[in-house]
Amino acid sequence: MKNDFHDRPSERRARKAYAVFVCLVAVLSLTVMPALAADDPLAVVDNLSEFIFSLIRAIGLILLGWGIVQVGLSFQSHDPSQRSNGFLTLAGGIVITFTKEILTLITG
Repeated sequence: MKNDFHDRPSERRARKAYAVFVCLVAVLSLTVMPALAADDPLAVVDNLSEFIFSLIRAIGLILLGWGIVQVGLSFQSHDPSQRSNGFLTLAGGIVITFTKEILTLITG
C-alpha cells in the first residue's frame, strides 16, 4: 500500500520529465561555447560607426529623392509652398547624406 502512491503512472512521467530536464540543463551548461570577439575593441566600434553612418546615408538618399519629387511636382502644379518644402527636403537630404563627411571636416 505504501508504494502504491508513488507508483502512479503520472508520478513516474513527472519523474522522467524532471530527470530529462535536469540532464538537458546539465548538457547545455557544460557545452557552452566561448564567444569569438574581435582582437581590437576599436575595430568593433569602427564597424558599428560605419554601419550607423550607412543607415544615415540611406535615409538621406531617400529624403533627397523625395525632395526631388516634391520640387518636380511643385513645378508641374505651380505651387510655391510645395516648391519651398521640396527645396527644404532636398537640402535636408543632402545634409543627411553627407553627414559623415561634414563631421570629419568639422572635427578635422
